[in-house]
Amino acid sequence: MRRRLALGALGATALAGCGFELRRAPELRFRTIALAGFAPKSPLAAELRTQIAASPSTLVVESPLQAQVVLESLADGREKSVVASTAFGEVRELQLRSRFSFRLRTAQGRELIPATEIMLSRDMSYRESAALAKELEEESLYRAMQNDIAAQVMRRLASVPAP
Repeated sequence: MRRRLALGALGATALAGCGFELRRAPELRFRTIALAGFAPKSPLAAELRTQIAASPSTLVVESPLQAQVVLESLADGREKSVVASTAFGEVRELQLRSRFSFRLRTAQGRELIPATEIMLSRDMSYRESAALAKELEEESLYRAMQNDIAAQVMRRLASVPAP
């Protein structure tokens, strides 16, 4: 029993000594932010709200007039294209793309991050006999890309100096 405790304590000490730390929300240098230009029920806006709320020092407000900075969505879209097909015209592979263009400005209009586009793509095999399963896989891939885009936006917001 003591041996197990000693090995457990040794393992915990080794992890603490190597600099291992759980990933946490980036520290943003502004107190309030407004999200503008998003579609009414945008899943990306919801994900950004969630990730910003995880930041201990920043609050999402509804009105750009109340905000210190405004994250403005310029474009938010999904695309799907056929990459490979058989000689009979049956689709075998698709490419899914998710694009997000945004800029960050102060409430007074000074630009902190100029217009920036983030584009992610994923390839997906396709079989007509498994159409329902592939539809679920497609939605899962889009959700994963959306989370990646939100994480990239958060890293860029963290790099902005205090306005």
